[in-house]
Amino acid sequence: MVHHSGSIQSFKQQKGMNISKSEITKETSLKPSRRSLPCLAQSYAYSKSLSQSTSLFQSTESESQAPTSITLISTDKAEQVNTEENKNDSVLRCSFADLSDFCLALGKDKDYTDESEHATYDRSRLINDFVIKDKSEFKTKLSKNDMNYIASSGPLFKDGKKRIDYILVYRKTNIQYDKRNTFEKNLRAEGLMLEKEPAIASHDIMFIKIHIPWDTLCKYAERLNIRMPFRKKCYYTDGRSKSMGRMQTYFRRIKNWMAQNPMVLDKSAFPDLEESDCYTGPFSRARIHHFIINNKDTFFSNATRSRIVYHMLERTKYENGISKVGIRKLINNGSYIAAFPPHEGAYKSSQPIKTHGPQNNRHLLYERWARWGMWYKHQPLDLIRLYFGEKIGLYFAWLGWYTGMLIPAAIVGLCVFFYGLVTMNKSQVSQEICKATEVFMCPLCDKNCSLQRLNDSCIYAKVTYLFDNGGTVFFAIFMAIWATVFLEFWKRRRSILTYTWDLIEWEEEEETLRPQFEAKYYKMEIVNPITGKPEPHQPSSDKVTRLLVSVSGIFFMISLVITAVFGVVVYRLVVMEQFASFKWNFIKQYWQFATSAAAVCINFIIIMLLNLAYEKIAYLLTNLEYPRTESEWENSFALKMFLFQFVNLNSSIFYIAFFLGRFVGHPGKYNKLFDRWRLEECHPSGCLIDLCLQMGVIMFLKQIWNNFMELGYPLIQNWWSRHKIKRGIHDASIPQWENDWNLQPMNLHGLMDEYLEMVLQFGFTTIFVAAFPLAPLLALLNNIIEIRLDAYKFVTQWRRPLPARATDIGIWLGILEGIGILAVITNAFVIAITSDYIPRFVYEYKYGPCANHVEPSENCLKGYVNNSLSFFDLSELGMGKSGYCRYRDYRGPPWSSKPYEFTLQYWHILAARLAFIIVFEHLVFGIKSFIAYLIPDVPKGLHDRIRREKYLVQEMMYEAELEHLQQQRRKSGQPVHHEWP
Repeated sequence: MVHHSGSIQSFKQQKGMNISKSEITKETSLKPSRRSLPCLAQSYAYSKSLSQSTSLFQSTESESQAPTSITLISTDKAEQVNTEENKNDSVLRCSFADLSDFCLALGKDKDYTDESEHATYDRSRLINDFVIKDKSEFKTKLSKNDMNYIASSGPLFKDGKKRIDYILVYRKTNIQYDKRNTFEKNLRAEGLMLEKEPAIASHDIMFIKIHIPWDTLCKYAERLNIRMPFRKKCYYTDGRSKSMGRMQTYFRRIKNWMAQNPMVLDKSAFPDLEESDCYTGPFSRARIHHFIINNKDTFFSNATRSRIVYHMLERTKYENGISKVGIRKLINNGSYIAAFPPHEGAYKSSQPIKTHGPQNNRHLLYERWARWGMWYKHQPLDLIRLYFGEKIGLYFAWLGWYTGMLIPAAIVGLCVFFYGLVTMNKSQVSQEICKATEVFMCPLCDKNCSLQRLNDSCIYAKVTYLFDNGGTVFFAIFMAIWATVFLEFWKRRRSILTYTWDLIEWEEEEETLRPQFEAKYYKMEIVNPITGKPEPHQPSSDKVTRLLVSVSGIFFMISLVITAVFGVVVYRLVVMEQFASFKWNFIKQYWQFATSAAAVCINFIIIMLLNLAYEKIAYLLTNLEYPRTESEWENSFALKMFLFQFVNLNSSIFYIAFFLGRFVGHPGKYNKLFDRWRLEECHPSGCLIDLCLQMGVIMFLKQIWNNFMELGYPLIQNWWSRHKIKRGIHDASIPQWENDWNLQPMNLHGLMDEYLEMVLQFGFTTIFVAAFPLAPLLALLNNIIEIRLDAYKFVTQWRRPLPARATDIGIWLGILEGIGILAVITNAFVIAITSDYIPRFVYEYKYGPCANHVEPSENCLKGYVNNSLSFFDLSELGMGKSGYCRYRDYRGPPWSSKPYEFTLQYWHILAARLAFIIVFEHLVFGIKSFIAYLIPDVPKGLHDRIRREKYLVQEMMYEAELEHLQQQRRKSGQPVHHEWP
């Protein structure tokens, strides 16, 4: 890539960014104005666009321009460029896609800055070197871009010139033809061009192809404040940046000596990803001469054209009346059955991409991103953004960042698990349980349960130790810090992406109102303080009333979830007696495991069934609120769905973690539900094994179900659609828009389902990670599959979604931060209450053999199991047995003065648990806050560059206006001034 240094004149800096004009080398006859800076240079395509701007803007849409060819200028001619007239003619014209590579300063000599601002160059030698060195590459590049332009232009009208920007589909047998005719007539009146064509595979289907002409495109681009390129970027760097640049060059050389990273994408495979590297500004027809327009067919991207057409479709009437507007309502009432932008072509080719290149961007995305063989490669985010829009691009950027950050979490979790695996047989607690052949545990149920030996729980004790060992506390703290680092560095990553994708100036205030909001409140207007224009307004009383109804619905659904969990708890109490007397010896022996496993499966089925109702109820409640913009609607809907599903998924886990076995009473005086069913106790080895089972099964089954619904179900539907088409036709070729129609539409709620799945997984990974250290590893493996699964789905199985813009992942960032806070609290309670970490800690330093003195050869946990079990007199059970049985609690023995009362050790443990929760939370929250303070959301270098470019854009707009005015005076024969008159 040719750097800016090849066409930049040296300049000296005075007082920061103030440049002394006396030190600027002037080679042009046009003197800089008072406000001009050396960095305010023009690209050569720009001077060409100045002379053609008027004719280009007024050109008809009947012809489609080919890509502008590239003209090389020889050294001899460059040396003869002395007069201003010759300089206007000697233009290096380059297509917009190649602007960053080949636009050099061969026309009007302006002053440039470079990364090494004090360097000087011989201009004539530079031109000569460029022509000789890069001539072959130039031709190769041009041929690739010609091919890519033709391929990426997408499907066309019958005349082979007009590009199809949107597709509407309806059935001929539908009786809503009056609404369609009015709607289509109004679309033509707005400036769109329509062409109808019947489907080949079905005689009842009719397609309406929509093309937006240049004039209409410019009008709505100005109305929507779409930012377009108008100057090539130039960078200002100081001494520190120069030294950093030298260090980066040094490290780059070292990196080149090392083996190439196999995960990095091959840059040569993405010829269309080279950035234009231009400053952008809101498009204006009055100042069209500011913008770099080499080809009106490629000036606005496919995504921008589709977005503008959809904006028009959403605001076009189909009947008289304020509310009779928008393609959505026409789809809802059956007038149309679909509306979507077309794909650019097929995603597969009979010819290999390495030798023949990509047919279109969709083909390139499939070969370099969506194939399963690319699972270890980085994602081509720029190409994803170019094809699907910034909103989907940000989703895959966030998903890739989350997956990469899971790698250290998975490694640490695996180390904690292996630590437990290696030291499992050395655990004093496990050894004592496995050797307790003469210790009998009290019956865990009233009728069918008998005494069991403590050593029967040997396997459970060892498995519990895998997740409840010395590394549990460390891993909980690590994951809390990890969640903060993940979110803070994502904010930095997001700021870089928004700058790279030109989203810095794009704000939510630029969003238009939802048609439903406009139709509901059109009679009540208020002046928008941002735009200064009147717009519909929702009264505060109406908003509060609707919000209260929505909140009531949310609480009702949450109460329904709690009721369902209560039903599962009752099921566990009822069936545990049945499993304890089961005829199959395996079930009878492991009846607690069978009870938990059956309850988990039933709970999962209930979760899936309730999810179906949640989506419809959340949709109704959100529409009832009448959100003002699409972003507000999406955020409100996403928050409701998250609350519903989070409570649905985690309520049973919270019950097992914090309530199971906590209020059962003691033998002889058990607490019973409805005075009938005895409350369930934990296993003799603890409740942590039940928590691990619940989390593992739900996490595993849910991921399998989600993957099937995301890919398996669309694959089956698309296969059936293709089967019907092949059965109906034989030799006819199917056009691209009909192939797209046979694909599945994107989810009605866009990326909400994708984000919701990952955010819920993030909750599983962080909230109860102290009880399940392998959760990050399972999440990592799932996400590696999820990225390619989503990519394959977007590219091959779904219709092309509307390319939407966004600056962040929306409300999900706040939800993730809330989950991070909840994770600290939950893990503190899991360690303190669910696990045996605190009882072991108290015994080790207060009641064990090391309490008073430390013997190097003695284990401080020796005798812990016997100390943690209380005695009960079997004669009080009326079973005809004598002796004593043991149960998990800290109560006085039958022979004490206060039998079965809590001992002093119980209160010591309770105090230690509360103290641990307070210390753990304050420590972790302090570390999280300190890390968040240390990591700024925007890198300092990027912040300085953004401020610098805002300043330069103002100067460039001034320079463009001045030069345009001088050119107009020159054409009219008036004297040319170098400053404003």
